Amino acid sequence: MKPFFYILICIGLLVSCKHEQPQPTNSQAAKKAIMAVLKAQEIAWNQHDLEGFMQGYWKNDSLKFYGSQGLTYGWENTLSNYKKNYPTKAESGELKFVINDLTKIENDTYYVMGEYHLTRRIGNSNGVFIIIFKKLDGQWKIIADMSC
Repeated sequence: MKPFFYILICIGLLVSCKHEQPQPTNSQAAKKAIMAVLKAQEIAWNQHDLEGFMQGYWKNDSLKFYGSQGLTYGWENTLSNYKKNYPTKAESGELKFVINDLTKIENDTYYVMGEYHLTRRIGNSNGVFIIIFKKLDGQWKIIADMSC
C-alpha cells in the first residue's frame, strides 16, 4: 500500500509543478546583476568618471588589482593608479568590454573572463582580464582584478 501512496504523491507534485512558470535561477539573476555592474563601469569610463567606474569595485583595503605594474592593494590605491595612468579623456578613450566567460565559483562568488578594448586618438589599447565578483551587503562587487 505504501508504494501506491508514494506514487500518488509524486504524480500530484508533477501535476502541480507543470503549472508553475519557470523562475530565473539565482545563478541567472546573479549573472544579470554582474553584467549590469560591468555595463555601468563602461558608461562611467566613457564619461571619464573614474570614481564612477570604481563603484564596481569593493571599497576596501583588501581589494586586489594585479596588472602590468604588479599587485596593488586597496580601493584608494587602485583609483589613484587609474587617475595617474588615465589623467584625461584622451588617455581613457572609449571602453568596450567583451565578456567571454561568466562562471559561478561558489555561493555569491563568480569569475568573469573577458577583454577590454580602449579606442583612443593617442592609440588604441586592448587586453584581457579575469575578475572575481562577490556579493557583499546585497551588492555585486569586484574583489580581485587581473588585467593585462
